[in-house]
Amino acid sequence: MTVQIRKIRCILTAPADIRLVIVKVETSEPGLYGLGCATFTQRPLAVVTAVEKYLDPFLCGRNVDEIEDIFQASYTSSYWRNGPVLNNAMSGVDMALWDIKGKRANMPVHDLLGGKCRMAAPVYVHASGAECEEVIDQARGLSEQGFNHIRLQVEVPGQATYGTASDLQVNGPVDGPNAPRNVFEPSDYVRRARQLFEHARQELGPEIELLHDVHERVPPPLAIQLAKDLEPYRLFFYEDPLPPEQLDHFRLLRHHSAIPIAMGELFNNPNEIVPLVKERLIDFIRVHLSQIGGLSPGLKLAHLCDFFGVRTAWHGPGDTSPVGHAANLALDLCCHNFGIQELSFFTGPTQEVFPGCPEVRQGALWSNDLPGLGIDIDEKLAAKFPFPEHPWNGAWPAIRRGDGSVVRP
Repeated sequence: MTVQIRKIRCILTAPADIRLVIVKVETSEPGLYGLGCATFTQRPLAVVTAVEKYLDPFLCGRNVDEIEDIFQASYTSSYWRNGPVLNNAMSGVDMALWDIKGKRANMPVHDLLGGKCRMAAPVYVHASGAECEEVIDQARGLSEQGFNHIRLQVEVPGQATYGTASDLQVNGPVDGPNAPRNVFEPSDYVRRARQLFEHARQELGPEIELLHDVHERVPPPLAIQLAKDLEPYRLFFYEDPLPPEQLDHFRLLRHHSAIPIAMGELFNNPNEIVPLVKERLIDFIRVHLSQIGGLSPGLKLAHLCDFFGVRTAWHGPGDTSPVGHAANLALDLCCHNFGIQELSFFTGPTQEVFPGCPEVRQGALWSNDLPGLGIDIDEKLAAKFPFPEHPWNGAWPAIRRGDGSVVRP
C-alpha cells in the first residue's frame, strides 16, 4: 500500500535560546510521521514560508518512498536554486522522509545507508576564554571528561573575536560604517592565535588533538601565514581559513603548509566543493547538512570525498537542531571516511523537547539505534520555548575593521 504525504508543516522552538526550525511530514498512515532539520537561524521565517506555502502544496499526495525524486523535483521547482532558504526547506523534508523510511522498515537510518562502520562518532568540543590560561584550563577540564579533540579560541583584547564571549556583542539597533561596534583586526588576531597554540601545546602536551577556527575573517596572505605559524603545533585541523570567494588561494595554502585543512560551512551548492575535493586541497569537509539540502546530498558528498581521501566533519553548532545532529550521526556511523563530529552539548530543556537526543559519552556521540533518526519532538513542550527577541530580528551583526568596513566571514 502506498503511503502518501498528507501535510508538511514547521515547528518553531528555542529551548537553548537558539531559533530552531523543525519540519514535520505527516502521512496518510495514522501515527506515521517524520522529522527533519530546516534550521536557518538568521532567517527562520523565510524557511517556514518556503516549507508551508510552497513545498507543502507541491509535495502533498507524493509517495513517501520516492525520496530522491522528491528531492530533485523540489530542487528545480523554484527554477533558481542553491540558496540557503530553499536548501534548508528541502532539508527538512528530506531528513523527515528518511526518518519515515526507517520507521517503516523498523531500522535506524544508518542501517538503511549501509550499516555501521564504527560503534560511535568521536567528537570535538570547544574551549574559549579571554586569556590563554583560561582557554587551557577549560581544555584540561574537557580532557578530564574524556574529550580528546578540543577546539581552542582566545579573545583579542578589546575586539570581537570569533568563538569567544566577545564575539557579536550587539549594543544597539543602529548599524552602519559610522558605528563600528564589533571591531576585528586580522593582524592582531593572527598574533594572538599563535601565542595561544604555542602556550597550549606546552601546557597540554602532545596527546590532546587541538583544532582552531579562523572563520574566514582574514585576508588570504594572513591565513597562509597563520597556517605556517601553527604548523609546528600539530593541529588536528585548521578550519575555514578562507571564504568561498577565495577558493583559488587554497592552492597557495596547500603549497606553503602541510597543516590539515577543514572547510565548508558557508557552502550552499555542493558543486562549489568539488574542485577543493578533487584537487585534494582540503582534508575535512565541514558543510552544514541542512544548508546543502539534507541527508541525501550529504551522503553523495561523503561518498565523493571518500574517493579523494577527504574525511567528514559535519558542522554541528548550537543552531543545528537535535534532529540535525541525529542526521549527522547517521552519516558518521555509516561512512568509512568519517573524520570527527563537532558537538554542541544538549541542554536539559533541549533533551526534554527532543526525546531521543544522541547520547554523549566517552568523548563520542552514540546512537540509540531506534528506527528512523531515533529522535522525536514534544510539540506542547516545544511551544513553551518561543523564539527569543533579538536585535535586528536575529540577523548576524556586522563585524567591522577599525575603519568601519565590514569583515566578511
